[in-house]
Amino acid sequence: MKKVSVECQNIRLSYGATEVLKDINLRIEPGEFFALLGPSGSGKSTLLRLIAGFNRHNAGRLLVDGRDISAVPAHKRNIGMVFQSYALWPHMTVWDNVAFGLVERRLPSAEIKERVASVLALVGLSDYAKRRPNELSGGQQQRVALARTIVIEPQVLLLDEPLSNLDKNLRVQMRQELLSLQRRLGITTIFVTHDQEEAMTTADRMAVLDQGVVQQVGRPSELYDFPCNRFVANFVGTMNVLEGQVRGQSDRIVAMEVAGVGEIALPLQTNAAINDRLAVSFRPHTVQLEELPERQTKRFIWLPGIVRHSEFLGEFTRYAVQVGQQTLTADQAHFAGITLYEPGAAVSVGLEPTQIRLLPA
Repeated sequence: MKKVSVECQNIRLSYGATEVLKDINLRIEPGEFFALLGPSGSGKSTLLRLIAGFNRHNAGRLLVDGRDISAVPAHKRNIGMVFQSYALWPHMTVWDNVAFGLVERRLPSAEIKERVASVLALVGLSDYAKRRPNELSGGQQQRVALARTIVIEPQVLLLDEPLSNLDKNLRVQMRQELLSLQRRLGITTIFVTHDQEEAMTTADRMAVLDQGVVQQVGRPSELYDFPCNRFVANFVGTMNVLEGQVRGQSDRIVAMEVAGVGEIALPLQTNAAINDRLAVSFRPHTVQLEELPERQTKRFIWLPGIVRHSEFLGEFTRYAVQVGQQTLTADQAHFAGITLYEPGAAVSVGLEPTQIRLLPA
């Protein structure tokens, strides 16, 4: 099967006076596993349904394999979609559910039999062909929904939060199986989720949406390490923020005045004018906590802090540390025998300059 690209060019969609999608520009590469990530109401599912043909944009172009399909009805787009609810026919067997799309297309019975058998084997459900959906587990129902979609050999596969109805352990297993299947088939796949972990562990690239606007597009590691703004920083992972004001800059160093902390010097990452307000941002796992001054590494920026409370999470301990007028999160790897800080303990909070991002406040 030919791998195809999907491209949104200046797409806008409104419901009455409410603009739901605002000037969307995206290109999903042929054979790519692409995630649309965002909170409820961000427009990600609306965009997915628009690509499927279930709603129509007011402006812009939607291209598949370079061809504008904006005016093509949903049933002629050769795009398959797996819904959050699976939408299986309860009175039909697994075999009949999977065969349904082929029967509707009036394919020869011998071809239907061959393709259904092949796809059930592909998703590991050959022995369940005669069962009905209510006789299957959630993970098995998800496989049936997936099989029913890929049996029609779509050019593009759309997944609308297909794992959200599964428990945590099964979600991990199913997303691994889903990615493995996508790699074998090579189908261009667009996956909608509000779960950052699902997006980061499966997607080649992803787009973060908020209020109908694409905030940033890139590989998961790029969005995690180099978020373009505070929304992306906080949605893709957890981010500490110290708000400060620029006091001066020279020789690739910017001096920031942080409330309750004082002036700190940071690597200059962006043009900043005197008195500009910026967010000094860094991930919890990059923070170092030390009690003894002699153990403080010189490459870190050290700030005085007070431990307010802690959570032991097994692999690491998460501390809430007050620094100046703000509370920071510090994740410290746990080892047997390590000393845990008690609430009220005075600590030095170490910030690794290379891990700090200066973002618009």
